[in-house]
Amino acid sequence: MENKLDIKGYALVFSSYIMWGLLTFYWKQLTMLLPFEVLSTRIIFSFITMGLVLIWRRNHLFLSYLKQSNKRRILMMTSLLIMANWVIYIYAVSSDQIVQASLGYYINPLISILLGLLLLKEKITRLQTVAVGFAVAGVLYMTFGYGRFPWISIAVAMSFGFYGYYKKKENLDTLNSLFVEMMMGLPLAIMYMLWLSSKGGAHFITVSPWVTFLMCLTGIVSIVPLLCFTEGAKRIPLSSVGFLQYIAPTLMLLIGVLVYDEPFTREQLLSFVLIWIGLSLYTFSLIRSKPRMILKTDEKAKVVETLIESK
Repeated sequence: MENKLDIKGYALVFSSYIMWGLLTFYWKQLTMLLPFEVLSTRIIFSFITMGLVLIWRRNHLFLSYLKQSNKRRILMMTSLLIMANWVIYIYAVSSDQIVQASLGYYINPLISILLGLLLLKEKITRLQTVAVGFAVAGVLYMTFGYGRFPWISIAVAMSFGFYGYYKKKENLDTLNSLFVEMMMGLPLAIMYMLWLSSKGGAHFITVSPWVTFLMCLTGIVSIVPLLCFTEGAKRIPLSSVGFLQYIAPTLMLLIGVLVYDEPFTREQLLSFVLIWIGLSLYTFSLIRSKPRMILKTDEKAKVVETLIESK
């Protein structure tokens, strides 16, 4: 079955990355809101949406996570990481720095390699070592050639890299763990929205019905690509999943430069070229090692979950 082309699996994964990339347009429509207001709205409606999905699926694994103190501690950490990732990305979109955000998602897979090497004692090939070297060179060139440290790119990559590290280390189910993460962030989100309302700064029902509608959709736009990815990635080889994940940041880059006229300097271009070379070498190493990566379906599902664009 592993060698059979699963059209549905490829279509689901491909569509999930397309959606994550095109969501840049969606978040751009909410730039009149403060980043933390968008984040709070996303937490609240993601919690509601995922709760309904888990009820529909009759999946209550999150209850066992809440009963285990070690799982609660880890999920509190991942909750902070995913909220940091979301708010930095939202800030990048609202402040016309989509190109920097896309760079962060390009760097993320290679950050994951480094974390696996340093913290999980995983082995990497010589080719993958060279790939990481190109990525590091790209970041360093942008830092010194562009004249400023690309903090948005690094923050996006590091926050999501550590998020994936903790998820893999604890072998956490995607939907249930994300539901608990939103549950943990829910009190802060509600308190922030109440405080903002008391100051007259809330936009939920004061800007326009269209903005209110978009804010209500934050849960759906967060969960639908996730469901497509989770279902599709179980059906196709991991090397294909790894290759397709570059669709989303590529779309973000094109949207930032071609649609919103963000500057794309020579220094940025050369940095991206170095990182693209690194990603190409890394992807090639995965494809070349494919015969050694054949896993059982349940094993592959566990590995796949660490590859998910909290977008």
